[in-house]
Amino acid sequence: MDPLQRRSIPEDTVQYKLFLVQTDMTSQQTGERLKHLTEEMLAKVAQLLVQYIWHDQPFNLKFHPEEGDVPAHIGGSTQYGDNIEDEWFIVYLLLHLTELFPELAVRVEDNDGDFLLIEAADHLPKWLNPDTSENRVFIYRGELHILPCPSKSSSIGFSLDVVPSLAQALTLLSAHPEACLASPKIRSTLNKRLQGYPEKIKANLHQAHCFIPASVASVLAQRPDLVAPAVSAFYLRDPVDLQACRSFRTFPPDTRVLASVTFTRCLYAQLQQQQFTPDRRSGFDLPPRSHPQYKAHELGMKLAHGFEILCSKSRLPSSDANAPVSCNPQWKNFLESLEKNGYFRQGQLEGSAFYKELLKSAQIFFKQSVASKSSSISAGEEILQLLHSSPLNLEEFKKLESQLPPEDNDSWLEITAQDLEQLLQERSGRVADVDSEGLSSAKQKRPVEEAAGKEDEEDTKEQEAGYSLVAVSQGMKDFLNAMSSHEGAEAPWSLQTQPFSFDPGLMANALDRLLGGKEEELDSDDLDDDYNDDEEEEEEEEEVVNETEEGSSGPAGMSAAETLDSLKSYMDQMDQELQSTNVGKSFSQTNYKTCVNNDPSRSPTGDGLSTEEGGVDEAEEEIQPLDIDVNLVANLLESLSSQAGLAGPASNLLQSLGIQLPPNSDPS
Repeated sequence: MDPLQRRSIPEDTVQYKLFLVQTDMTSQQTGERLKHLTEEMLAKVAQLLVQYIWHDQPFNLKFHPEEGDVPAHIGGSTQYGDNIEDEWFIVYLLLHLTELFPELAVRVEDNDGDFLLIEAADHLPKWLNPDTSENRVFIYRGELHILPCPSKSSSIGFSLDVVPSLAQALTLLSAHPEACLASPKIRSTLNKRLQGYPEKIKANLHQAHCFIPASVASVLAQRPDLVAPAVSAFYLRDPVDLQACRSFRTFPPDTRVLASVTFTRCLYAQLQQQQFTPDRRSGFDLPPRSHPQYKAHELGMKLAHGFEILCSKSRLPSSDANAPVSCNPQWKNFLESLEKNGYFRQGQLEGSAFYKELLKSAQIFFKQSVASKSSSISAGEEILQLLHSSPLNLEEFKKLESQLPPEDNDSWLEITAQDLEQLLQERSGRVADVDSEGLSSAKQKRPVEEAAGKEDEEDTKEQEAGYSLVAVSQGMKDFLNAMSSHEGAEAPWSLQTQPFSFDPGLMANALDRLLGGKEEELDSDDLDDDYNDDEEEEEEEEEVVNETEEGSSGPAGMSAAETLDSLKSYMDQMDQELQSTNVGKSFSQTNYKTCVNNDPSRSPTGDGLSTEEGGVDEAEEEIQPLDIDVNLVANLLESLSSQAGLAGPASNLLQSLGIQLPPNSDPS
């Protein structure tokens, strides 16, 4: 399908659709079954969702009737904003739901398309790309499935020039689930990305102490998830928003108390890393930076600005919007599903404090994910509604200051160069054994294991001794000789499993070998090797032809030789013209003078003239052939040095070839 004809998904938004694989039901039965599954699924994942703080929009499921080529399904969309973990948590939920409800198959996309394939791009089959993946990628029975193309070994699948409809895709998926199962490498890559859930939900939270107005503390005590829109309002503020923060009518700063606020790591980083000076008229006076509670004052000031901005754009909602969820006809069925799935844990009596807390969380979740969007209200209206319905008790919050839990360490905000390198290597899936062992053992090994550590260092030195700068030139040659299609050049992936490193001693030895150790020097046109290969192939062909047809290959052989001589003469003339220009002087040339002095029998002309007979003078007058390897390595190192440690063409090219150079330690 033409990309322009596809329904575009908004940026930073994930869209998910859950289809029934069984197609032997009538449309009415399918609709009833899907509506029932909607409540069942939300009740199954309610325990995970009630404690989750969404960055922008929550996970939601709604029934969608059949429309055009899209069958009836359960669907939803979530805008995750800057927190990409929200998107992957939704993927985990969908995988979990398809395990619990095996009759469902899920399509999940974002504005980039099938982002699950992007995650496993290194392991995809050659035929699979954005143009051929439409309606082929599904989550089914807790695993990723990709509808195949017919091959010699199997006729199952759809050809590349066919875009299957959703009905056809679901029929094939239900009939041949084993043939549609993604390869183990693709599934392991996806599982690695989702590793740690659901425990990762709590690990992604950060508790911090903040000096905030008592009314803000009251709102967060009832709705901890409202911290997300408040941080976003402050993070995306504009001058018009800050006009409301001059007076602070809703959240006066003179009622500030110390409270513990729960953020996601993304929200905390956005709030902590922004530099902001409050207006003098606002009443927020910060202590000196050396004050032990400066961070708490600064975080509370920024958070209060976010809440004030939200409320300045809203009004107290009407009585209709303030109606309790018990008036919603869907609430009774949803509450029964929660009880059926064990949401209210055993031993909890109805009316107990813990039961009421769970019931309140379920009501909030029902408003966000189950109730229709027409009845939803903005975050600012919810805040005003909470302030209007709950009285403020300042003395109670003052007493709670001494009972606050300790705040979390935010050292995860800082990362060293070694940690960053390890993360990048793990992300690319090309962690060198030497580097990974060194980084992990440095943190885990104890002095008792020093002997084993010395043995590892010796092994590492032996491995590094096997590498030289020849790997750089050889990698470039392999890259240039590789055959690529019209879609672009492809790196030789076999090189990426071999780490590369060097030290000054090895570098000097490699340069010595490149400069004087070769018996055969490359010509300046860098084509002799190819021509020699072509000549050998032509000679072999001529021999075969001679055996069948005597004398028929003579003119062809002469013609090829004349063409080669003519091309070489053109190249020689170009070398003569470029010799005296800056272009010719910018390349490193082979030092033939040293070679001839050491071995008089070797001369560029090949006639064995000694220095006394003027052989060297003639050699100096002739054009010195270029050493391709030396020029390549020198130019790459110069390009890397000019990048000053940042990303650039040289480092990106070497990285794609699997060659990782250490940082430049020479300050000059």
